[in-house]
Amino acid sequence: MKNHWSEGAIFYHIYPLGSTGAPRSNDAEAPVTARLEQLYGWLDHIQSLGANALYLGPLFESKSHGYDTLDYFQVDRRLGSRETLAALSAELHRRGMRLVLDAVFNHVSREHWAFRDVLAHGANSPYAGWFHLDFSRQSPYHDPFTYQSWDGHYSLVKLNTSHPGVRQHLFEAVKDWVNTYDIDGLRLDAADVMAPAFLSALAQHCHDLKPDLWLMGELVQGDYTRLVNSDTLDSCTNYITYKGLYSSFNDHNLFEIAHTLRTYFGEGAPYQRLRLYNFADNHDVDRVAASLREPAHLHPLHLLLFSMPGIPSIYYGSEWGWQGKRTPHSDQELRPAIDIRSPGSLPHPELAETIRRMAALRRELPALRLGGYRELLVASEQLAFLRTWGDEMAVVVVNAGSAPAQVDIDLPGAQGSLVDRLNPGSSYPMVDGRCRITDTAPDWGRVLRLES
Repeated sequence: MKNHWSEGAIFYHIYPLGSTGAPRSNDAEAPVTARLEQLYGWLDHIQSLGANALYLGPLFESKSHGYDTLDYFQVDRRLGSRETLAALSAELHRRGMRLVLDAVFNHVSREHWAFRDVLAHGANSPYAGWFHLDFSRQSPYHDPFTYQSWDGHYSLVKLNTSHPGVRQHLFEAVKDWVNTYDIDGLRLDAADVMAPAFLSALAQHCHDLKPDLWLMGELVQGDYTRLVNSDTLDSCTNYITYKGLYSSFNDHNLFEIAHTLRTYFGEGAPYQRLRLYNFADNHDVDRVAASLREPAHLHPLHLLLFSMPGIPSIYYGSEWGWQGKRTPHSDQELRPAIDIRSPGSLPHPELAETIRRMAALRRELPALRLGGYRELLVASEQLAFLRTWGDEMAVVVVNAGSAPAQVDIDLPGAQGSLVDRLNPGSSYPMVDGRCRITDTAPDWGRVLRLES
């Protein structure tokens, strides 16, 4: 992707069925309720953080949580109508923001109309080939056949994406979303268990419709280059750094995240040229404020999130340190209703200002958005690294300690001074390619640009 809009993106992620307080179950007899209109109230706040792209979780008609699709062509009645979504998209684009939607193409609900036809007519259904059916056994629902599901959840029926009818149906849905909502990208749910051949065909279709349509896959594990490449996806969820972001701070062991960044994103590393979707939390994992043992670490963690290679994302409410953990039976705490007009007590309201400052630095310094990565120093509570883009050099220092820190930077051949853009007024001269950065504040850091 050369000069693609995603290179300058800062994402804000909302799970609409949760954030708007929609009922947990969809009643087909209930009236359409335009809860999506609540999101207009969020837009000034989102932009004030420096975010310029909105990723909305599942929006289309579903049975419950949004990932059990009933109809790809209708907005979930709990959220509004096609007109509701089209109007919201128009307002986003008027503001210069991008819109990315969840595309749940791996599976559908058992209540999806095509699967209901299979339940009624068995092998004689014209949609039997849309699914992976086995008529030699019963399903856990005591159907006269069984079928492939997502991760053993038989309420979610896996689609046969090699079937021409399935492909045509899904491709027509994408065409409808582009034409009706002018979407800028898709987040492909469960991409790691989807056939690469389908994803490649989908990518070709998407780029024929809109050349700069961005495709980001949900990949939890495995080799990302298998699907993130010139023929398939543009990006994917960066679960490789997700765990290390909080556990490195919890364990006072920045060697962990440093090793991950060096191994996967350093010079010659496998993901050096990929721009992955970075996050500290999302709708599937515990809120980062609930994962960190020391709340003060929220600040250096987000400094790292916004300065390491990749595209940063904030999950709604986490800019205030919102709490929430998964339970054995529910993700509800991760997806709360929040009224932006009166959000209630904010655990860490000052965190939003840290995010604003880091977002501004990403806009100011191309090296933070696009640059290469080289580790300069790592200790249990300090990490320093270099981001370079063209002639620009930016040094990032992270201090996870409870006392001011001193770090020595070695940049052979570098001349001038390292000027702190995060903490204005601080400047450190290079002497014979070396520089001593003193008094980096506890649980904070520096973003320094080499200037002559």
